[in-house]
Amino acid sequence: MKKLTISMVLCLMLAWSASGFSARIKDLTELQGVRDNQLLGYGLVVGLNDTGDSDKNGITMQTVANMMEHMGMTLDRSEIDVENVAAVMVTANLPPFARAGTKIDIVVSSLGDAESLSGGMLLRTPLMGADNEVYAVAQGSVVVGGISLSGQAASVEKNHPTVGRIPDGALVEREVGFSLPGNGPYVFHLKEADFTTISRMVTAVNSGFEENIARAVDSKSMAVDLPADFSASPVQFLSRLENLEVQPDAKARIVVNERTGTIVMGANVRLSTVAVAHGNIKLTIRERPGVSQPAPFSRGGQTVVVPDTELEVEEEKARFMVMERGVNVGDVAAALNAIGVTPRDVIAIFQAVKAAGALQAELVVM
Repeated sequence: MKKLTISMVLCLMLAWSASGFSARIKDLTELQGVRDNQLLGYGLVVGLNDTGDSDKNGITMQTVANMMEHMGMTLDRSEIDVENVAAVMVTANLPPFARAGTKIDIVVSSLGDAESLSGGMLLRTPLMGADNEVYAVAQGSVVVGGISLSGQAASVEKNHPTVGRIPDGALVEREVGFSLPGNGPYVFHLKEADFTTISRMVTAVNSGFEENIARAVDSKSMAVDLPADFSASPVQFLSRLENLEVQPDAKARIVVNERTGTIVMGANVRLSTVAVAHGNIKLTIRERPGVSQPAPFSRGGQTVVVPDTELEVEEEKARFMVMERGVNVGDVAAALNAIGVTPRDVIAIFQAVKAAGALQAELVVM
C-alpha cells in the first residue's frame, strides 16, 4: 500500500472541495426556537466499594445527614461514614419538543474527592433549568468507562473513573413551552454566517416552491413565509424545505494544530508571489566514555573513566521555492511536498508567509 504524501492528501481535499458539492438546508441551519436546554442538578451516588468521598468532604456528610433526617431518621453526624457515597453534579440536555415522560441521557461527575463512581447508584436527583424550575428527575446505575485500582505500593488508573453516564437516566417532568408559528415567518439561522450562502439558500427556496416566500435578513438569517398550499400542514412544509440542497460557500482558511501536526486547507486559499527557503540543521551528540587503566604489572596507578563527547552539526542546503500569485491549495501542496517538508515544517512556513502578507487566507492556529 502506497504512503500518502502531503501533496496527495491536500490535492484530494481540494478536488472534493472544488467539486461543487451541495448540502441540505437542515445541515447548514437551525430553526429559530428549536433548541436544546441545559439542565443541572446535585445528587448522591451510593453503593461504592470504599471509593467514595473521604470524611474531609463536609458537603457529602451534610447531604447524607439532611437526606436521612428528611426520611424521619435522626443521626449523629460525627458517626456518619461516607466512603461508600459520593457527591456528584448531574448534567443533561433537554431536547426540543420533549414531552413529559420522555427519557434523556445524563452525565454524572464527582464533586468531591471520590476515587471512582464504578458500580454506584445515583439517587433521585431533580434537574433544573436556568429559571430554577425542575424539568426532569434523574436516577439509575452509573456506567463508568474507566477503572481505578490501587494497592499499598502501586496504583493504576485508566480514562476518567470519576465521570459516568446513565443512558435514559432521567424522566422529563415539565415541558418547555414552544409551538411552531401557524402562519410564519420561520427564521433559519446559518451555523456559519456567510452572505453568499444565505443568498443561494434564498434562491433555492424560492425556486423549490416557485414562490417568493424566502428573504435574507442578514448574513446569518433567512425568513420564510408559509405558502397558502401548506397552511394546514406546516410540518410537511418544513420537511420539504429543509431537504432542499444548497451549495455552501466558505472563507479562505487554513487550520493548523501545532501539537499534532495536523493541517487543513480550504479550497479558496490563494497566495501572492512569494519565495520560500527551507533548510534544516541536524545536530548529533554521541557520548563514548573511555577507560584508562595502568599497564599490566605496574607498581601503581588507578583506573579512570574519561568522558569523550563527539559533536556533529550538519546543515541542509536551503532550497528556494517560488510560488506565483494566485496559486491554489493544490499548487501549494505540490510545491511544499517537492522540497520534502514535514507537516510541522508546513505550519512554520505558512506562519512566515502570513507574516509576510502573501497569504490571502485566515490562518487559525489551534
